[in-house]
Amino acid sequence: MIKVITYGTFDLFHEGHYRLLERAKALGDYLIVGVTTEGYDISRGKLNVVDDLMTRIENVRKTGFADEIIIEESIGQKVNDVKKYQIDIFTVGSDWTGVFDYMNEYCKVVYLERTKNVSSTMLRNQNFKIQRIGIIGNGRIAGRFVAEAKCVSGVSVQGVYNPHIESAQRFANEHEIDAFLTTDVLYDKSEIIYVATPHETHYAYVKEALLHDKHVICEKPLVLKKEQAEELFALAKERNKILFEGIKTAYCPGFNNLINVACSGMIGSVRYVDACFTKLENRENRELTDLVYGGSFLELGSYCLLPVLKLFGCEYETIDFESIHGENGLDLFTKASFQFHKGLATVTCGLGVKSEGRLLIAGTKGYIVAEAPWWKTTYFEVHFEDADRVEKYSERFLGDGLRYEISALLKQINGNTKTDFKLTRSESITMAGIMEQFMIKEGRCTDEDMGA
Repeated sequence: MIKVITYGTFDLFHEGHYRLLERAKALGDYLIVGVTTEGYDISRGKLNVVDDLMTRIENVRKTGFADEIIIEESIGQKVNDVKKYQIDIFTVGSDWTGVFDYMNEYCKVVYLERTKNVSSTMLRNQNFKIQRIGIIGNGRIAGRFVAEAKCVSGVSVQGVYNPHIESAQRFANEHEIDAFLTTDVLYDKSEIIYVATPHETHYAYVKEALLHDKHVICEKPLVLKKEQAEELFALAKERNKILFEGIKTAYCPGFNNLINVACSGMIGSVRYVDACFTKLENRENRELTDLVYGGSFLELGSYCLLPVLKLFGCEYETIDFESIHGENGLDLFTKASFQFHKGLATVTCGLGVKSEGRLLIAGTKGYIVAEAPWWKTTYFEVHFEDADRVEKYSERFLGDGLRYEISALLKQINGNTKTDFKLTRSESITMAGIMEQFMIKEGRCTDEDMGA
């Protein structure tokens, strides 16, 4: 007898799960299926699981493929199960290719081809369905988005569109999704559109997606004009759709805890915020070659503006920009200085000049400091006048962080609006206005260039 084992969450049971179990069963004579607990899913970074454990076990049982169902509770359990049940073949989906090669020491490992175009649940949950995501653009961030989406229960990336068809096809092959030849096909196959294109194209793609009645998550900056941001949010409201600016920091647990502490009164009244984000970019990349839409501030400014607007609000009194420019005229390093009614803020971004890159929040009783990369907040400290008194906070930051924003979007689509305070419409509109002012100051801003 050939014994096979596989594992999974099996949430919102769908066709892909069914086919995986069917093919796993065909590999041998006896199939054992491990179903994960809620606690284990959380520990391994799986977010938004909807069905409880007993429901997921029952859905696996109803397929008729599992000869035995066990519960997976910890990261080290797989090796023990293979030994305990004398397994011949360990199998999982191809999206895990390479991850479990170490299991070859104990049994044969088989990666089963992933089922593309999952469209709906087979055993329907009454309140939720799988939301299909279509991607526009396939740059570096899009690949990370696909990987992170696999960690959020209730979504399935269907395919990608890029006007450069060959580029889209390479991306689709790499990530085992479809390449769509037109945006119309993309809209037909998706409920959510993820826009991961160059900055100047965001407005047109977001508007088109909303007019096709799709929810939209768009990479930062959402747009580069305040008027465009106001228009798009108004259109989303009119169409009863969610428009979401993808600044992952806004949804990360550590950053939210940091903001909560800053607002709690522990450091008194906040009077100054200093946010810095710098990295050394390849001089051949778009960020340092696009003379209109490149440069440090347009690329990194959204991250640094986030804590400022969170703590001081959107009504600033003055703003001033200072930049160090490269030979081609693009800003390699930009400092934006703000004055608010109750405090000051400095935002510093660099692509060609490297700095310490920390977040400092100064109050009347103490200060908070989070070292780089604070935009992936895992640790921060609260200091006081008494140098011996230091409060330390830590929080996990899972993967690349994009799963947090995907999970928050999905919750809002499903009617849970408790996350919309993490990045408000007003904050996104204000950021667009600040980007517009920067472009005017730099002499780059024209209505024609920016898609108006």
